[in-house]
Amino acid sequence: MSKLWGGRFEGKTDRLVEQLGESVSFDARLAPWDIRGSIAHARMLGACGIITKGDSTKIIAGLKAIDKTISSGKFTFDPAMEDVHSNIEAALVKRIGAAGKRLHTGRSRNDQIALDLRLWMRDQLDAIDGFLRDLQKALVTFAEKYVDVILPGCTHLQHAQPVLFAHHQLAYFEMIARDRQRFAELRKRVNICPLGSAALAGTPYPIDRNMVAKELDFDGVTANSMDAVSDRDNAIEFCSHASTTMMHLSRMCEELVLWSTQEYAYIEIGDAFTTGSSIMPQKKNPDVAELVRGKTGRVYGDLNAMLVLMKGLPLTYNRDLQEDKEPAFDASDTLQLCLAVTAKMIPSIKVDRARMANACRDGFLEATDLADFLAERGVPFREAHGIVGKLVLYCTKNKKRLPELSVKELHTFSKHFDASVLKAIEPDAMLRRRDQPGGTAPRRVKAALKRAVGRL
Repeated sequence: MSKLWGGRFEGKTDRLVEQLGESVSFDARLAPWDIRGSIAHARMLGACGIITKGDSTKIIAGLKAIDKTISSGKFTFDPAMEDVHSNIEAALVKRIGAAGKRLHTGRSRNDQIALDLRLWMRDQLDAIDGFLRDLQKALVTFAEKYVDVILPGCTHLQHAQPVLFAHHQLAYFEMIARDRQRFAELRKRVNICPLGSAALAGTPYPIDRNMVAKELDFDGVTANSMDAVSDRDNAIEFCSHASTTMMHLSRMCEELVLWSTQEYAYIEIGDAFTTGSSIMPQKKNPDVAELVRGKTGRVYGDLNAMLVLMKGLPLTYNRDLQEDKEPAFDASDTLQLCLAVTAKMIPSIKVDRARMANACRDGFLEATDLADFLAERGVPFREAHGIVGKLVLYCTKNKKRLPELSVKELHTFSKHFDASVLKAIEPDAMLRRRDQPGGTAPRRVKAALKRAVGRL
């Protein structure tokens, strides 16, 4: 592997080993965070008298110049130098001379990469929270637009009970709210500075770890140097939380795919988020929803890669940890793209109110309310359940709907049925009866929408 630093080796590294060992092809993206950490480290070295203030000033100026070169796209990363750290340090030495060689005093690439990942992840978490919030806004606006629409709620993908469409959308709002909580809790654990742990045992130099942590806006420093350089819990948690969020997106997109079929025809997704067929001119395919659903498996793979990577590593740092970056990068990139496109797709969707209302006519959605009607009149619920089950069987055999039954027919099944039962099983009445916190009653849903706006 690397023979850039030190004179321990006489022979050259095999070309294939260099190809295997290089990581700059993917960790070059950490350059802004690597430079930021190095500037804080150099400033601390100068303040503590470990290097001269003159050298500290030169290093900081050199790093800032390199940062601008990288930002402009004019910096060439050399795979022969393995990683982002070595590329930047070599460029620094070339630019400012011997002072650049003093930058690495009191640190190792082991704690350096641990720092870079935490700095990078912290910014990704902030960006993801913004995307999650945008999606919540889109869901609330969508729910408000169709607040009076009634939808057949399902269990087992079978019609169960009527619910407000807005209530259904707010279910996803709550899922995303939990995702935001998980990422926010992770950010607290990420926001601890590992720099100063050096290779694994700490450093003999009189460094000021808290100074570096403060400059980099960390809440504190890691408590154990061995743990600090070998810990990748934060990356595993990141991929785990990304997987959970992708699962929520996938569930949402699965419903959009179903609802856009001719069999359901509840919705039509906007042209900007659908595609045609190469041979069938009539097709309007929900490709965006399908792609988000498909990319969920990719993020699951990132999580699995991280878990398998870490499961057998002894303390402390091992070169296996080079493989931690690509899964984390991929999970972050995939999640952010999917969140962004989903938040833009939702406002493009048109809901067919009449189709949803008509669908509520099928599937005996009134059955539970009929059982409740009997239970409220003293019939034990399990007995009432059996009575209504027989009613459904009767309707099935006679090709009738429950609201089409006469009071006389209902009375043959139970003497407790009277004329008031017909009003009790009207869709609006069934909704109003669910007037408990978290229920689908219109006033509860409107209150939930108001709270959702306030939470945003």
